[in-house]
Amino acid sequence: MALLKRQLNPAYTRHNRVQLVHGGAEYFQHLESLIRGASHSIHLQTYIFEEDRTGSRIAEALIDASLRGIDVYMLLDGYASRQLQDRFVQRLRHSGIRFRYFEPVLKSNSFYFGRRLHHKVIVADGCRAMVGGVNISDRYNDLPGDPAWLDWAIQVEGEAAAELHRLCVRLWVKFPVESKKILARDRPFVPDMTLNCQVRIRQNDWVTRRNEITRSYLQMLSEAEKDIIIMSSYFLPGRMFRRYLSRAARRGVRIRLVLAGTSDVRIAKHAERYMYRWLFKNRIEIYEYPHNVLHGKIAVCDGKWITGGSYNVNNISAYASIELNLDVQDEGFASMVQSTLEEIIRTQCIRVTKDDYLTSFHLFSRVVQRLSYETIRVIFFLFTFYFRQR
Repeated sequence: MALLKRQLNPAYTRHNRVQLVHGGAEYFQHLESLIRGASHSIHLQTYIFEEDRTGSRIAEALIDASLRGIDVYMLLDGYASRQLQDRFVQRLRHSGIRFRYFEPVLKSNSFYFGRRLHHKVIVADGCRAMVGGVNISDRYNDLPGDPAWLDWAIQVEGEAAAELHRLCVRLWVKFPVESKKILARDRPFVPDMTLNCQVRIRQNDWVTRRNEITRSYLQMLSEAEKDIIIMSSYFLPGRMFRRYLSRAARRGVRIRLVLAGTSDVRIAKHAERYMYRWLFKNRIEIYEYPHNVLHGKIAVCDGKWITGGSYNVNNISAYASIELNLDVQDEGFASMVQSTLEEIIRTQCIRVTKDDYLTSFHLFSRVVQRLSYETIRVIFFLFTFYFRQR
């Protein structure tokens, strides 16, 4: 455990204010507010940006910001956002928005290989930011008769937002000299010393050899005294993560998993359910959210600290994607997050017990789950083996 603690860097920044933001309409209201309130710069980096009602609305807000003289930088994943029409992109660029796609290792019209920009972050003026799992698309928004997928973001103001600004600049530029030019135009950041909330930026990115979010989860499992709640949309932990889960459970830590009842990736859900028997064996509680697709990625430990952002508990997030989380160490905030998740467990989830599982899923279903699990394992191995060798 001492080695694990020594690896957990960077340190927390202290002078921050945070807010938990629910996905859907609430998230997009906060997003537009950050864009409208910017007076100097905006960095928007995301995985999926679609040219639908929600995407068009956010694009118009960004165009308006650019036309009033704000420096707007927009970086989208070259795989997940590749369907954007050229005319849409050209309109963004003609308005003055600095737009580009995140480049993979190899790419053609029918082939894409390389790490993906999976994080979702906006930073306004280098002092206000929002990090989460919400993409910019109708499915993540509340529309008439069509509620949003369940998701979260953390809004932060203060020193952590200034760090996120520098992170976005480094990822935007292709050469270090460009980074210096952009940062040289920034207004000096002066922290508000009255703010007192500890926040640290956590990344997973194989190119920079960062595996910080994974280590945050392992720290959580190592240090938990009473309970942990993990909400995860695609929960397929690797061998090390499972080892830490079982150790925490053996110490008497109550572990509750909030997982998807309905998933947008059916094979992943079948594979996830194959793991249920291992979870039952280790006395880990399972709760499925059945009302809509669960896309949130957040965890809370002992009502004292949380981690939340874009990271899914599986090997793609651990090894192959660029992921971004915020760790918040603040008992008031963590206690509120825990109460929120417990309310969802109590009022919106169905607990899955071993008896329920054996009754609901007979031999054929369990064979499908096993085949799905092995298929996903092969996909994860092939997809991440290359990155682990880099």
